[in-house]
Amino acid sequence: MPQGRRDFLEQAGRWLFLTSAAQAALEFVVAGNASAAPNYNMHTHWWAMTIDITKCIGCGNCVRACAEENGVPKGFFRTWIERYDVPGWEMDRPDVDAPNGGMDGFPDKPAKGKSFFVPKLCNHCAHSPCVQVCPVGATFETPDGLVIVDEQYCLGCRYCVQACPYGCRYINPKTNTVDKCTLCYHRISKGLTTACCEACPTGCRQLADLKNPKDPVHDFLRTNSIQVLKPQMATGSKVYYRGLDGSVR
Repeated sequence: MPQGRRDFLEQAGRWLFLTSAAQAALEFVVAGNASAAPNYNMHTHWWAMTIDITKCIGCGNCVRACAEENGVPKGFFRTWIERYDVPGWEMDRPDVDAPNGGMDGFPDKPAKGKSFFVPKLCNHCAHSPCVQVCPVGATFETPDGLVIVDEQYCLGCRYCVQACPYGCRYINPKTNTVDKCTLCYHRISKGLTTACCEACPTGCRQLADLKNPKDPVHDFLRTNSIQVLKPQMATGSKVYYRGLDGSVR
């Protein structure tokens, strides 16, 4: 890593759009001494998330928890839920709805075929298209596998919004800069799980640390049929789905 980018990374936490509690939690990361934070060393983690589609009930708890935890502006979402209704064998023509991002749950409607819910968020890609197109380095990858946006450097040019194949970025109307899921960096750096995982009543979503040999993620990946969204994009997505239907786009 070039010296300029290393200095930039050490300072990046200063400019994240977070609540005051989040800023306090990032104290050691911001100081460029993350390894000194209690129970946390960014170089010993590689963060990911697992989502078990068969367990998602579309309750919207995760969306509401994310919005409250991260101060997400109304009408925007760092995570959201889509409902898929796949009639018969027409996998290429699913009916998809996500009223208010699934925040308030889903109204009943007659299913035409197979129906299921798909939570979505930033995939924190290992080969992120958004990082590649940012002209000023405002979007960058951390040593522990997250993709983060530096609000101070962001120009609001929307290049990364267009480059993201998962539609997970938006322009924050309060700052006119790009915003997205941070995987609750301010929480996981203190040994907590993400707000969305904590609020999930079925355990559908689980924070995973791929560098921890004792993390249940390894059994999950080994014993289940696992998919990622849009594998043809070769982004190195680190959101792993169990039971993801081929109709999901």
